[in-house]
Amino acid sequence: MTGLAVLIPVALGMGLLGLAAFFWALKRGQFEDLDGAAARILIDDEEDEEVDSGA
Repeated sequence: MTGLAVLIPVALGMGLLGLAAFFWALKRGQFEDLDGAAARILIDDEEDEEVDSGA
């Protein structure tokens, strides 16, 4: 029973910490351009092609 007295506040604190981190990321604009990040992985960089062909 005393274990619950420790674990419940720890769990609530971790939940609040995660919620605060989510709102911090939301405020900083981490979720603004989801389509751009998905398309950016498909674009070939010209610098990579020069390095690969020079070797």
